[in-house]
Amino acid sequence: MMSKALIPLAVSAIVFFCLAMSFAQEDHARLDNYVFEKPAMPPALFDHDAHNEKAGIDDCAICHHVIENGKLSEFETSEDRPCVECHGLSPSAENAIALRRAYHLRCKGCHLDRESGPIMCGGCHSRGV
Repeated sequence: MMSKALIPLAVSAIVFFCLAMSFAQEDHARLDNYVFEKPAMPPALFDHDAHNEKAGIDDCAICHHVIENGKLSEFETSEDRPCVECHGLSPSAENAIALRRAYHLRCKGCHLDRESGPIMCGGCHSRGV
């Protein structure tokens, strides 16, 4: 049986642990997967600013591109729009690349090209965080 003197210590430890975990999770942003009716995986963890700083990415259009008349726009980005606005859940006449494939081509493709970053499912899609 726990003595009365240890109860405040135990409560303090639990509170400290819970606070530490909540602040640690603030560092992890998740890509929103609300558009998928039955997602096969949890949302990908992605800290946008930390990722771009580590990868040395300054040009938003590298990821947030706009295609006009079949060509990449030099002057416009899609950073103010959700990806699903152009990349639907299924390929269409307007955009041949469905959303899931677009994410994987853009993210995983860049990681393969640079030989840096996760390429396996669990590297981005983490269930326990």
